[in-house]
Amino acid sequence: MLTLGSIVLGAQDVPRAAAFYRRALSYVDRYEPDETWASLKPADGSGPNISLGLSETPLQERPRVHLDLYARDADDQAAEVERLISLGATRVDWKDYPPGADFIVLADTEGNRFCVIDTGSHA
Repeated sequence: MLTLGSIVLGAQDVPRAAAFYRRALSYVDRYEPDETWASLKPADGSGPNISLGLSETPLQERPRVHLDLYARDADDQAAEVERLISLGATRVDWKDYPPGADFIVLADTEGNRFCVIDTGSHA
């Protein structure tokens, strides 16, 4: 039986990207990172690992794989978006939001896009 071990993201500045995800998700190092590779795990032991590998591949405007980060409700979503921006994330001018979208598109310090989802809208 297989289990999901790690979600791997490319980064041109691995230490900067690792610092962002440590603070953004309260993750800790799985082992000592270096300039080319970092692997992080949830501090509380729940959830998938995130690994960051040195990459010079150009960013994709519409990446085929991205992270969805869940917020409890719209207020929590708004607060988390502001917190993530304070950590170095940026808002993405996303032209394809559907009416009543429950997500906000951001980019991490490396430009990797991710969504912050209002899970309360699914109740």
